[in-house]
Amino acid sequence: MLELLFLLLPIAAVSGYVLGKKFTTDKLSKTQGKFSTQYFTGLNYLLNEQPDKAVDFFIEMLDVDDETIETHFTLGSLFRKRGEIDKAIRIHQGLIARASLTKEQRSLALLELARNYVYAGVLDRAEKLLLDLVFSGEQLVPSLTHLSEIYQKERQWEKAINITQRLQTILGGDLVYQIAQFYCELAEQAIKLDNVKEATMRLKQALRENKNCVRASIMQGDLAQRQQDYRAADKAYQRAQQQDPKFMAYQTLQKANYRCKFCGFYTQVLTWQCPSCRNWEGIKLENN
Repeated sequence: MLELLFLLLPIAAVSGYVLGKKFTTDKLSKTQGKFSTQYFTGLNYLLNEQPDKAVDFFIEMLDVDDETIETHFTLGSLFRKRGEIDKAIRIHQGLIARASLTKEQRSLALLELARNYVYAGVLDRAEKLLLDLVFSGEQLVPSLTHLSEIYQKERQWEKAINITQRLQTILGGDLVYQIAQFYCELAEQAIKLDNVKEATMRLKQALRENKNCVRASIMQGDLAQRQQDYRAADKAYQRAQQQDPKFMAYQTLQKANYRCKFCGFYTQVLTWQCPSCRNWEGIKLENN
């Protein structure tokens, strides 16, 4: 309760500051009584452990304009970080409903609302909002980034490839290693369905995206072995060893320790995506 009180009291303080800037001394004297009543009504909700009413009350006290918009976004972000997604959603939905928002402010509010839905696991609603933003050309990079994350969670690898390729074009960054991993995931799906032709094509696509994709080379070797094409398997494994000198250690060690180079996550199972930070190709064999 005290934590929420400390969170909302600054909002109440900002309310007073904004009113002080907006009105002249004469106008303020006329509204001061009303403001004091509102202020103490909000505090009363807090003290009587009615945080939902307090949130709504303080939001209503703040007119949305260039001076207060950041306060709304900050409050919504704080609630999301606290895991109180329902309150964050109410704040951002309230912002979107305001006709006075600029185009940029509205698009940011839509993005924040989508982030709330992602955090809450309501991915279909998040996807719709993000696709609308992408279509409008607003908040393009963060919207595409979140869409890529959604499609990875849902294992919609074709969509993840398309979105990440678009991000690659915009940012000019090195996202080819991710795209190659997505093709490997499609190859895994094809192998489970015994579709060797599809799997072979996907692995070739992975290596076209990232010629150093050791996972694709290993999978090519395994696939060739299954077909008893030992020459092709040996060639693929040799390529994998060149791509990653520790490859033979992966194959020969009965027990090995792995750690994510991005977040430090420890495991004894080789995986291509870190279960903790969700980065690709971060899990590496530890030096003993």
